[in-house]
Amino acid sequence: MSNFEITFLGTSTSIGVPVIGCDCPVCESDDPKNNRLRASIYVKTPDMEWIVDTGPDFRTQCLREKIQHLDAVLYTHQHSDHVVGFDDLRRFTVGEDAELPIYATADCMDALKRSFDYAFNGENRYRGYFKPKPHLVEGPFKIGATQVTPLPVIHGKVVTIGYLFERVDSRIAYIPDAKEIPDETKKLIKGVDVLILDALQLAPHATHLSVEESFRIALEVEAKQTWFTHFSCRIVYNEVELELPENIKCAWDGLKVTL
Repeated sequence: MSNFEITFLGTSTSIGVPVIGCDCPVCESDDPKNNRLRASIYVKTPDMEWIVDTGPDFRTQCLREKIQHLDAVLYTHQHSDHVVGFDDLRRFTVGEDAELPIYATADCMDALKRSFDYAFNGENRYRGYFKPKPHLVEGPFKIGATQVTPLPVIHGKVVTIGYLFERVDSRIAYIPDAKEIPDETKKLIKGVDVLILDALQLAPHATHLSVEESFRIALEVEAKQTWFTHFSCRIVYNEVELELPENIKCAWDGLKVTL
């Protein structure tokens, strides 16, 4: 088995594509690569399986990819398009004593506890309910044999991180929401085998990287392969894809990348 199999559960920005009430060419496109659920990935290794972020499309994504087991859930930040599918994790803690490790920064964990108090307060540990086991992300940690390093990034006013996943001879970085990548984070992802990076649209944006900004970052950190994600409906898949080199491409929902 490969060191990593990454499945793109979703590749859209917060409002999804098609967008409600939008009649632009992308939202009315019949190209399945222009139809995008909220951004998330499913990571499978020889010993463990985990999700990064559970947005509003999480249930649909699990059904589409036939995900039946998880060893952990990792969160990048507390914006709703990354967390509101939280309660659907109940299907992974069906047993009365079953728990699922949840990894998040202190800010994100506090937000989860405010929104889903019933899951954390210890009073609802019944069969079929979600029973999270919280772990604060304060530095590197391990999921099975995989070394996981948080990657601080700048994304508006919310504390946001990406993740670096490392196994023998394999390094993958996932940064779905960012406007700036600090120098220390760039050092951590230098020369990664696979970089998955926010590229919201062609025009500059206040809280997200544009395609051009992400392109420059991919070159600067010398990623061997880069996949852009977290697209708005201003990204026409076939048009943007044609302008990119072989080692920098646009991801799509359902894409699987192995390493």
